Amino acid sequence: MNAYYLYQDQIPDLADRRFINQPELNSYLRGFATPNSLFLNLLYDRPNTDNKSALLDDFNLMQQPALRVSTTHGVEYGIIAEPGSAENVLGYVQYILPNSNASSQPIARGDFFYAVDDVQLTRGNFNSLLNGATNSYALYMASFDGTIVTADSITENTVKVPRTIPLTKTEHSHTPVFMAKNIVNGTNNIGYLMYNNDFSTNYINDLNTSFLQFKNQGVNQLILDLRYNVGGGSFIKNMSQIATMITGQFTNETFAKKRWNSKAQTWFEVNQPDSLITKFTNRIYNSDPVNSLGLTDLYIILNGSSSAAELLINSLESHINVHVINSGNTNGNNSVSMTLYNSIDYDSIGNSANHTVAIQPIVAELLNSNDNTYENGFTPLLLTCSQETILNLGVLGETSDPLLNEVLNIVNGMPPSPPAICNPNNFTFLYNSVSNQRIIDTGIFIKQNLPNTN
Repeated sequence: MNAYYLYQDQIPDLADRRFINQPELNSYLRGFATPNSLFLNLLYDRPNTDNKSALLDDFNLMQQPALRVSTTHGVEYGIIAEPGSAENVLGYVQYILPNSNASSQPIARGDFFYAVDDVQLTRGNFNSLLNGATNSYALYMASFDGTIVTADSITENTVKVPRTIPLTKTEHSHTPVFMAKNIVNGTNNIGYLMYNNDFSTNYINDLNTSFLQFKNQGVNQLILDLRYNVGGGSFIKNMSQIATMITGQFTNETFAKKRWNSKAQTWFEVNQPDSLITKFTNRIYNSDPVNSLGLTDLYIILNGSSSAAELLINSLESHINVHVINSGNTNGNNSVSMTLYNSIDYDSIGNSANHTVAIQPIVAELLNSNDNTYENGFTPLLLTCSQETILNLGVLGETSDPLLNEVLNIVNGMPPSPPAICNPNNFTFLYNSVSNQRIIDTGIFIKQNLPNTN
């Protein structure tokens, strides 16, 4: 922490001359009951300024993000309170996972359901009925006009029966790229990429394949839709490769700069100046070539804030035009973290066998090639609603999707519409299966060989 914590000069107990000798340091350390209480005492303005630094009790439990697999029937959905009812709730379909059990059933985005196996969904039971141990059940479908829920029915042998959708939960591998298609709209050939997974190395090659598809289709504009993205796996190198897919004309130019605390920054400037810069590349981890589009504009759809998206926006903004579509300003998470071990050079190799503790402090701020950072976040060009209008969801990837249609208009030169009236029906949103899968945003991570400068 003394060597590399970003806010080292703001913490008196981390000052170089805070302790005269080892006995004085030992006496100080004995004043804390646990390693975590000591660690928290050394953080700057927590949780306001530093809400990312963390202590790991057992670094052996730290894992790289695994391929995203879940047990699901394939319906991503939300739950609202049924208007006029104190207990009943209503489900709506947000989207269907490709190659899931639900993808073979007559159920689609925008459909509504009110019961499971003829049991009315309520505030008290919807979670256990939909997410419990039962692997197979039937959704009872409904029509909904914003006020009244009407049970759907079909006719079988001249008898009306409820319309139901049988579903079975199975182990499902989430599609690396949810949707990649080109949309010819006006004079533009627009690549539309909906990406819902994390940004780990697991899916970089799949993204690269989608960009090859766009390249072969002659795409000249790109809409990157992250509104259902789960986040996570956000290493700076991964994001530089995605940025290269979007551009490609900036190979070996600066993608992002790291600014360490004053002590470390001075050392790196003298001894390892190249380590302060992450560059655009033309290779996926020095192997496959990056498939690049050479674009000068990116339209990025968010719903909230993402450290990975903020890094991508800021780093690209000094090279191309980035147009942000979001439900509000992003958070401004402009820092990076590292995992530091109890070893001579803070690496995992040669770490102490006496304990399993490691720390993940914030170690640097991120800037783009123009030395601009983003601690105040990004203000959207088009302000959207955090909750979609569930009575008019449209079809993903089609102009019937109101949000995509609005962005397509902007791409074709129309001014952004004024902010929409959000939730005009005053629905009470109780649950969303996509939001429930989002990974806690722990910020951007880097890997770097560090010298022991003590």
